[in-house]
Amino acid sequence: MVIKVTGNKWAFIGGFVWIASWIILIVSTVSKIWIMLSTTISGADQTSQWRLGGFNSTETIGLLSIGFFCIVTFVATKGLTKVAKLAAVGGIAAVVLTIFFCVASLVLLAKNGFQLAEPINLPTSLLKSPRSSYQSLSSIVSFLIFAIYAYAGIEALGGVSDKMKNSKRNFPLAMALGAFLITMIYALFIFLWGASANWSKVFNGSGVNLGNTTYVLMSNLGYSLGQQFSLGTAGAQTLSFWFARFGSFAMLISYLGSFFVIVYMPIKSFILGTPKELWPKALPKLNTYGMPANAMWLQAGVVSVLIALTSFGGKSAVSFYNVLTLMDNLSSTLPYLFLVTAFPFFKANTTLERPFVFYKRKWVYITVTIVVDLLLMIGVASTAISAISESQYWNLTLELIGPLFFGMVGYVLFRLYRKRSARTLADAEISGDFNK
Repeated sequence: MVIKVTGNKWAFIGGFVWIASWIILIVSTVSKIWIMLSTTISGADQTSQWRLGGFNSTETIGLLSIGFFCIVTFVATKGLTKVAKLAAVGGIAAVVLTIFFCVASLVLLAKNGFQLAEPINLPTSLLKSPRSSYQSLSSIVSFLIFAIYAYAGIEALGGVSDKMKNSKRNFPLAMALGAFLITMIYALFIFLWGASANWSKVFNGSGVNLGNTTYVLMSNLGYSLGQQFSLGTAGAQTLSFWFARFGSFAMLISYLGSFFVIVYMPIKSFILGTPKELWPKALPKLNTYGMPANAMWLQAGVVSVLIALTSFGGKSAVSFYNVLTLMDNLSSTLPYLFLVTAFPFFKANTTLERPFVFYKRKWVYITVTIVVDLLLMIGVASTAISAISESQYWNLTLELIGPLFFGMVGYVLFRLYRKRSARTLADAEISGDFNK
């Protein structure tokens, strides 16, 4: 649809920037699998002590990550049925963790006489964050941007829309229902975490960050339950330990399931959603299972090379990966800005079939587009302002170069496609004249 609205060239360039950001995200995410595994086994992140033969911990994690991603790619190329089943296992693990957390929190609430660890003072608690760095208007806006990014990647689900029954009607409904449920579940979870976690006591401690928040919260929930049931300090600590391990195990299974989706849907949407003439003939070709196996293995090769560079290349390779990460910061934002901006043009194009219409009034979808675009642009601007305020001019330069570089690569590929198409068309015309 984006191609029909904005044209092949801009759709391809935007798509290339999008797939580049996905690949960099995969490289930065795959190592987290081993942190979860280590936490599940020993209750703490021990990956810094892992060794394979003469390799150090960084090289060991790199080898494991490459092997893991190749295995995931191999399994995923065997058909969407296997992908769906493995993804379902990850989804079940997430649901089990959700139910376990809800039950444990409700039990704690009942045992506490329904007194929250994080007190609620209406309406102040709904308007003012307990976090000291989220008090200003700019910080509230930045949180709204963060909330938008929480849904980033949901567009990749379009890669399996053609496999759904009556997808033209069911897929938009599923997306809208999913977004609503996710929003409600976020709100419910934040409330339930307040049963066991007091912001000042839990999050102001050292060592708490976005990477280990779930384990810290689960550990604190177990400890709080242990105290309420009079298990003593040792018993509460043991329960806390097992809660953290269970949380890390459930998240490990959930991550494993999600990787089987990530390895397939973005590359499938990009490669098969663009003209076949853009690529070598073998790349968009489907295997006997209906999967773009060649494209998936090419992706695995690129990911493996990047992991190997960062794991075995020493400081210079790590610096290279840091450069890629910085270049990806804005690159991961711009495709969404591109998609949102294209929405009014999509609505204005009366030649397109619309089996499902969400925004019927023009002023409504124009307003929504402007608001979301403004939030995304504020996010981009805040990144630049933050870098300038901290005198990180080189980082800012890389962040600005990123979308330009990936976009230029996409533009060059599209130009090559245009030249090949023109040459093919000319050859066909010459052949036709000769036959006449």
